[in-house]
Amino acid sequence: MTVQQPTIERSLFGTLPDGQKIHQFVLKNAQGTEATIIEFGAILQDLKTADKNGQFGSIVLGYKTLEEYQTNPFYLGATIGRYGNRIANGQCYIDGVKYTFDVNNGENHLHGGVSGFDKKVWTGETFNNENCAGVILKTISPDGDQGYPGRLELTCEYHLTNDNQLIIKYSATTDKTTIINLTNHSYFNLAGRGDVLNHTLNIPTYKITPLNTQQIPTGEVKNIKNTPFDFTQSKKIGQDIDADDEQIKIGSGYDHNYVLEGPVGELKLAAHASEPSSGREIKIYTTEPGFQFYTANWINNINSHNGEVFNERGAFCIEPQHVPDAPNQPQFDSTELKPGERYVSEMRYQF
Repeated sequence: MTVQQPTIERSLFGTLPDGQKIHQFVLKNAQGTEATIIEFGAILQDLKTADKNGQFGSIVLGYKTLEEYQTNPFYLGATIGRYGNRIANGQCYIDGVKYTFDVNNGENHLHGGVSGFDKKVWTGETFNNENCAGVILKTISPDGDQGYPGRLELTCEYHLTNDNQLIIKYSATTDKTTIINLTNHSYFNLAGRGDVLNHTLNIPTYKITPLNTQQIPTGEVKNIKNTPFDFTQSKKIGQDIDADDEQIKIGSGYDHNYVLEGPVGELKLAAHASEPSSGREIKIYTTEPGFQFYTANWINNINSHNGEVFNERGAFCIEPQHVPDAPNQPQFDSTELKPGERYVSEMRYQF
C-alpha cells in the first residue's frame, strides 16, 4: 500500500503595518492531521486532529487574523523567548554584569518582554519527504534586544510526521554570554469547545517548584504526592483545581513548574491528556528539565479561529522549560549560553 506523502501549502497570512508580508504554512500528513504555522512569532496558529468518529477539528486556540496576533496578550501558540516565564524584578546578573529587562507582569519580567520572540518576524522555508512535512523558521535577536546581551541567531523547526507527531525543535547561538529559555505557548482543548475541567491528565512526577505571592519560585523543590498537584494517577483537571491550598490560590488554579526525572537533553514524557467526549489524546515529550502546567486561569473572551469563544479554564498549556527565575537561583540548572555553544531544545506532541 502506498502511503501518501505529507503536503505543505504556503500562502499570504497578512501584511504588517511596515509592509512586511507574513506567510502561513499548512502542514498535512497522510492521516489528515494539519498543523498551521505563521512567520509572525513562529506561532502554531492551528492544529487539527481527528476525534473518535474521524471528524477533524481544532485542538488549539488561535486567532483568525494577523492583527489579533500583533497584540496576542495571552501568547496563543507563540514561540516564547528569550526567557520563557518569569524573571524576578526584571533583572539578573550575567557574567558579573547586572542586566535589567522589561517589567511587564507585576514586578516581574515575563516571556521575554513587551516585544519578545512572539512579536518577531521569522523567515520560513519548507521541506518534506515521504514521512514528514515541515517548516524551518529563522530570525535574529540583536544585542540589547529587550535588555538581553548578545546577538542571537535563532532557528525554530516544526515537523509533522505521518505517525501523528508534531515535533518542535529550537536552536540558537550567541556572540556574548546570555540567558535563554525557549518554549511554545499553545493552549489545548481536545474537545474544541467549552472548558477543560473534564479532561483527564497524567503527569509522571511528584515534584514542583512552589511559588511566592509574586509567582516566583521560592527556591525549593516540593514533593506533591497526595496533594492537589499530584497527577501521577490520572485524574480530571477540574478535580482539585479549586482546592483549599495555598499554592492553588497563588496561581488561581494551576500555573506551576513541574520538575521531571531524567537528564536535561533526554526526551521524556511530560504529560498525557485525554478528553472523553471526543476521544482525543495527546502525549507531550520534552528534553527540558520541566514544564509549566497552566490552566488558562486568566484568559477571557477569546474568539478562536474555529468559531468558538473561550474563557477562563477553556484550555490548558504544557510549556517545556527550565525553572522560572533560574538566572537568580543558582541551585537550578543554568540557562546561560556562551559564545561557541549551541542551545538546543525539543518537544513533541503525539496525538
